[in-house]
Amino acid sequence: MLTIYDTMGLALVKHDPALAITEQTVWFDLVNPTVEEDHFVEQALGISIPTRAEMREIEASRRFYQEGGASYMTAFILYNSEQSVPASSAMTFVLAGKYLVTVRYCEPKAFPLFLTRVERGDATFGTGAAIMIGLLESIVQRMADLIERIQDQVDKLANDIFDLRAARRDPNRRLEVLLKGTGTVGDIVARAQESATSLDRVLHFFANAAHEIGCESKVTQRIAITERDIASLSEHMKFVSGRINFLLDATLGVISTEQNKIIKLFSVMAVMLMPPTLVASIYGMNFHYMPELSWLEGYPIAIAMMFVSALIPYIYFRRKGWL
Repeated sequence: MLTIYDTMGLALVKHDPALAITEQTVWFDLVNPTVEEDHFVEQALGISIPTRAEMREIEASRRFYQEGGASYMTAFILYNSEQSVPASSAMTFVLAGKYLVTVRYCEPKAFPLFLTRVERGDATFGTGAAIMIGLLESIVQRMADLIERIQDQVDKLANDIFDLRAARRDPNRRLEVLLKGTGTVGDIVARAQESATSLDRVLHFFANAAHEIGCESKVTQRIAITERDIASLSEHMKFVSGRINFLLDATLGVISTEQNKIIKLFSVMAVMLMPPTLVASIYGMNFHYMPELSWLEGYPIAIAMMFVSALIPYIYFRRKGWL
């Protein structure tokens, strides 16, 4: 789908694709574009639109480059941050003079958030560069919201892992859930860090491109502020990532401790049953001349010997604190 936006006074309005491009046209938004829509934008602006396969390239030279007077910047972003596991996708920004072209195969809420800011008069949109920095600011804002939600999840995981009362109720099931939850949050943070690194590179390349095309100082200042915001988020994510690693190690340590308790119990039980087994083995031998076999009290004596031989190790282990 292709959506074209024009500047109209203090508003950003949709342009009719059937009409010719005007001086007020500033933004071409391609969402899951068709071949015809790609060709339309290419002919209108004299640039090349990257394919989805090209957008997935990981080489820096394929993500950040200049061609035909236009600057191409591809970022890796997270979207649908309200879901338990956010989705991710590549997005390309093409800055061609005063025009901005966005190529995406997802529906991040940063775009309607930016349009809402435009309607309120909180965002500038006179040029493609101004729209691009507004979109990047919205993306960073959504990422900050995601990190805040992750921070709350990490706090809850920490409380659950070190909650001694909950540990006594259902330790095995509880630890399994905590391990999976910690791993899921760790994966989200890793992808958020990858996205932050990608956005930081986009902003750096964008700053150079904005300087070359002579953008107004307000845009370059906002780029610098957004770069600082990304750096701050990256530092916070490093702290969260370190804390998640600590919680993961703590969870694995608790699991190992629970397993050791089970193994210790089996070992103690095996040692306790060894003396009774020895007594039973002796009196289970089929020798004809065994004096105890003729005793009237032989059977209860053997039972008592087995009981006492099991009780002595049990008392010993209890005093040692092994049980």
